[in-house]
Amino acid sequence: MEWPELDPARDAGTWRVLHLASQMLGKLRVAHSDWVNHGWHVALQPAANGLATLPIAAEGGRFSLSLDLCNHRIHLLVSDGRSDSVPLAQPSIAALHAELIDMLDRHGLPSRFHGTPNELSDAVPFAEDERPIDYREDSAVRLREALRVVVPVFETFRAGFAGKVSPVHFWWGSFDLAVTRFSGRPAPDHPGGVPGLPDRITREAYSHEVSSAGFWPGGAFGADPIFYSYAYPAPDGFAEAAVSHGAFDAGLGEFVLPYAEVRSTADPADTLLNFLKQTYVAAADLAQWDRAALEREPIAP
Repeated sequence: MEWPELDPARDAGTWRVLHLASQMLGKLRVAHSDWVNHGWHVALQPAANGLATLPIAAEGGRFSLSLDLCNHRIHLLVSDGRSDSVPLAQPSIAALHAELIDMLDRHGLPSRFHGTPNELSDAVPFAEDERPIDYREDSAVRLREALRVVVPVFETFRAGFAGKVSPVHFWWGSFDLAVTRFSGRPAPDHPGGVPGLPDRITREAYSHEVSSAGFWPGGAFGADPIFYSYAYPAPDGFAEAAVSHGAFDAGLGEFVLPYAEVRSTADPADTLLNFLKQTYVAAADLAQWDRAALEREPIAP
């Protein structure tokens, strides 16, 4: 199965639009749903056509929103069968924000949410971001196709864990696909300090020991896409663990494997799965997780 080329020099403008649009959708669910541990309820879900929110309950009907990367629109679906959409290609983020609010208001649905992006330094409120945007449909299709091949590998990896483990979901704050395994033991308070993210949220997310891995396309940062894996708290010796692909990045504090390197191998899915397994095993063994109790064969009973 072919893995698409991702090039920030060409695609970064589109990823920025999708990053900020995903934040609007995620923030809407934050504002209008009950808080679930670790914020799992607000993450976007991989969908056949892109990324979608979990349904939101409202007086106007239960509804969901998706980043439709087939038709290049924010798509609305309401429980009574109504649907609507707005194009992702707009003059500015402010224009996209206004169109989204107007669509929700037309259908009598909640449209209030926190108006400033999270996890971005020097973030500009959505309604004030008049900078011209560059949305390229071909770049969005490449991201959709990358998710098509990456998500099943993460799902296979997730299936091998019987302990507490997150869904394979997409964090709109940092714009990355992720899955997180838990040892079951409490962790020390996280130091926080993530730009635009309250420390109380970070500390609740990392309340227990984790081994977490993900796929970061670069988003609004325009960086090269990578796969990553880290442990919190990182056990002694973790940075020196041997892996067949990738390397530990001291600045990020995690193992990093470039997407381009995975794509260039004879079997990208196998390369990625080995990276996920090897970095998890390093974290779990060094931290003395009860692996026998936490792991399972990813087959039906």
